[in-house]
Amino acid sequence: MIELSGVSRAYDDGPPALRDVSLTIAAGEAVAVLGPSGSGKSTLLNLVAGLDRPSGGTVTVDGVRVDELGEAGSARYRRTKIGLVFQFFHLLDDLTVADNVMLPAQLGGMPRGTARRRAAELLEVLGVGRHAGTYPGRLSGGERQRVAVARALMNRPALLLADEPTGALDSASGQDVRNLLNELRAGGQTIVMVTHDLGLARACATRTIRLVDGQVA
Repeated sequence: MIELSGVSRAYDDGPPALRDVSLTIAAGEAVAVLGPSGSGKSTLLNLVAGLDRPSGGTVTVDGVRVDELGEAGSARYRRTKIGLVFQFFHLLDDLTVADNVMLPAQLGGMPRGTARRRAAELLEVLGVGRHAGTYPGRLSGGERQRVAVARALMNRPALLLADEPTGALDSASGQDVRNLLNELRAGGQTIVMVTHDLGLARACATRTIRLVDGQVA
């Protein structure tokens, strides 16, 4: 599913964020990327998501050379191949839960009726179907993260990327998200999560990768 070969990422000042990283992740794996702040975890996730480009090396995801994509190609790649879940949800407060979830499908050209049925199905499966007409600000943190996961899964992505998915949650809501990620893993979803939460890694990951100073330790 994912192959990084000799990947480095350097910026104008300071040491490289990543240095000669090579790794492979198979379809169906749930991988936790661990490491201290500044170790290159978020940079790695951004490169796989096509949000950044490597200074050297190649990034291939589900047969796509992500490092060769232009701006339009990167946007299309994320829309069709990638589901993104962030620490702070990034839901739109002026849209209902259902409309937030439908947004990626509508951007991809899915008919509104089809998108609405798909969103309703996902929200029900993820346990927040009763909130479809509610605005995100009225939900708990755990519920908002479930909505964010539903949105990420809307276009049936090959790969789910999660950046500190429990980082903004209390312990009970964090456990809800751990349970959810476990259910997705059991269903065969490929997941890469960046986290400081060792409990999340132990509970959900089939493998862990530790980064230190931009290299795989």
